[in-house]
Amino acid sequence: MPIITPEELLAKYSDMVYAVSLRLTGNTEEAEDLAEESLICALRGLDGFRGEADPGVWLYRITVNRWKNKLRSPRLAFWRRLKGFVENEDGELADPPDPAPGPGQQLETAERRQAFEAALSTLEPEDRAILILRELDGRSYSDIAGILSVPVGTVRSRLSRGREKMRDLLRGSLEGK
Repeated sequence: MPIITPEELLAKYSDMVYAVSLRLTGNTEEAEDLAEESLICALRGLDGFRGEADPGVWLYRITVNRWKNKLRSPRLAFWRRLKGFVENEDGELADPPDPAPGPGQQLETAERRQAFEAALSTLEPEDRAILILRELDGRSYSDIAGILSVPVGTVRSRLSRGREKMRDLLRGSLEGK
């Protein structure tokens, strides 16, 4: 008997797979496609899932791997930028402000978002995935290691390198404005 039924998998994890797909692709159409492909792949491989990892971690791994394969694909060789996140004054990633901003604030937020997207697009796909999984999704180092099939030390070093590069790029682009 499988560890999790197809119905349970879809009911419990569909929203999570879509959310991570949206964060990775930055585009609702591509996120829908990626989530659908990931869930189909998981359903096809469900008999082989033996519960070595949490089903959520297993689905993250499938989703990230499918996304990385799409990035390598010639027709999708460019990065579909992540939208809707900016860096706050402390250098941490945060949601843009909720209150209705005035025109000046809207321009500043748009500039920050544009700078963030440009900086994020310069990272290697593996570093970008780690940054998204940790900073935007709040996954643990061990979860990320499991999702990407790399050692925890690699997660830590790539995350540190990605944060530092993002910080440098964002400071440079925002100070130059």
